[in-house]
Amino acid sequence: MSAPAAGGPGVSAPVAPAAWAASDPYAAALRAGRGPLFLRRADGWLLPLEVERWCAAADRADRAALDRCEGRVLDVGCGPGRLVAELAGRGRTALGVDVSEAAVAHTGRLGGRAVRRSVFEPLPGEGRWGTVLLMDGNIGIGGRPCALLERVAQLLAPGGLLIAETAPGDVDERAEVQVVDTGGALTGTPGHPFAWARVGTPALLRYAARAGLRPDAQWSADGRRFAALRTRTRNTTAETANRAAVISSQWPR
Repeated sequence: MSAPAAGGPGVSAPVAPAAWAASDPYAAALRAGRGPLFLRRADGWLLPLEVERWCAAADRADRAALDRCEGRVLDVGCGPGRLVAELAGRGRTALGVDVSEAAVAHTGRLGGRAVRRSVFEPLPGEGRWGTVLLMDGNIGIGGRPCALLERVAQLLAPGGLLIAETAPGDVDERAEVQVVDTGGALTGTPGHPFAWARVGTPALLRYAARAGLRPDAQWSADGRRFAALRTRTRNTTAETANRAAVISSQWPR
């Protein structure tokens, strides 16, 4: 388990990375390519984690979301890398970000690129990404959706696109959870507790407005719900030239 990462410049407060992705049960599930795996709250409530789907190729709903991507794509919480691999197969420039060593390694085996890092740590190409993905419930990373959206706004280029997958209904909840393997088939050991959030589309739009993101589209596919939002455009050409010069030095060589 890595130490909590401080927020980037302008983020309202430090937020811990997605500690569940660094937990032993999660890494074991990725290596096996299967569950059962759950998020468990202190009151015993369980949320199933769709390990088999994450470890498979991108499905129809995934591909429909990826069809909307613009420019360079950053997949935050990329997991085993199916979306990064799909984008790479399309000839798109894409990078995955995940705190799990097993996830980053799996992405590489699929032919994608990924870095082991928290989204709240410095990342390549800040302010230059055309699209940021928060799929598979990753709007919950850190347990503070508003802070995460502020960070995403920093990563995106002016007018850039956020594509987020949301929870069903008007959900807006935060809790401390653990990753657990209830059957004991993987490790039988729960992961460390960490903060997580579940956010439906109405709540996402409320938080997005505070972060300076505006609604662009909403849709459903195969029982999953998605929303696209955009950053504001830049105001001056001088700012454009300055930001481009700074960001160009951050790309991996």
